[in-house]
Amino acid sequence: MTTTETLPTPFPTERTVVVTGAASVRGIGRATADRLAGLGWSVAIVDINAEAARAAAADIALRHSVPAIGVGADIASEASVDAAVAQIETSLAPIVALVNLAGISSPTEFMDETVAGWERIFSVNMTGTFIVTQRVLRGMIQRRLGRIVSASSISAQRGGGTFSKVAYSASKAGIIGFTRGLAREMGQHGITVNCVSPGPVDTDIMGGTLTDERKNDLSADTLMGRVGTVTDIAALIAFLVGEDAGYITAATYDINGGLQIS
Repeated sequence: MTTTETLPTPFPTERTVVVTGAASVRGIGRATADRLAGLGWSVAIVDINAEAARAAAADIALRHSVPAIGVGADIASEASVDAAVAQIETSLAPIVALVNLAGISSPTEFMDETVAGWERIFSVNMTGTFIVTQRVLRGMIQRRLGRIVSASSISAQRGGGTFSKVAYSASKAGIIGFTRGLAREMGQHGITVNCVSPGPVDTDIMGGTLTDERKNDLSADTLMGRVGTVTDIAALIAFLVGEDAGYITAATYDINGGLQIS
């Protein structure tokens, strides 16, 4: 009796990672793009701020001597995303990895939230992730190779409790379901789909640079006694999009210093 085993597609030497929301100097996206460039990836930064995206890509290309471009796009717009990805596909090596990090927060309490505010959060955090992922998957399916990592949040697991409230928590909970459902469909194509769920991280999405007092408050219940850094999260993402992570899919990785024990 013989069995048929699907062998993974070899990981190419020349490969591109697309990172959304990666223009901010202090953000997880920028740290992730920088780390992957250091590992030899070509990098495409997609951000609503086109000028900042181009500046970030130029800096990364200069420091790491890798091909890099920055493209402006509204990820909630299908036409905008299609144009951005088309430009990336014609400019760089095949897209092997997508890191969905573009997102917006909301400290608005539920009874003060509006339909417009709710839809704004979901249009970026959920619909934007859907649009970019679907567009990038075309080439991944054709090549039978891909890595997709999206950002959830500890807020999805704890119901907020850090900065953002219900709308943000709900949108980030949606990322977990999105990841698991998509992983079921994409496994047959040799594509892994995972998400990371960070706890408090010192980035501007939490309302600006964290003061020492706020860091102490946020880290009080962690087992490691500190808030996370962008390099902590970037290191995990870099592993998940790498060659060695080909048997990891549909997973949600908690990275919160022990603040939430699932």
